Amino acid sequence: MIRLRFDIWEYTNHTFRIETRDLDGEMSMETVSGNLEVNGVGNATTVSNLVFAISNLHFKNPGVINFVLFLDDKEAASIPLYIRKG
Repeated sequence: MIRLRFDIWEYTNHTFRIETRDLDGEMSMETVSGNLEVNGVGNATTVSNLVFAISNLHFKNPGVINFVLFLDDKEAASIPLYIRKG
């Protein structure tokens, strides 16, 4: 789950995509993308949640995979996933 907070001037439709990249820049899964309608009810900010499940995800080797979030084609955040040999 990804929780995003938007200010009142950002209340509109936004595009998002999530990419995964290893340290060599290679993508390890298909890009997740979509649209996000941000609305507020008289508040200065609002929160939107992106919830999705990833299944059958396999990695060839140990290493680091970065999940990168883009909002309106601009990189907004990233978080690493550390893969270790079991």
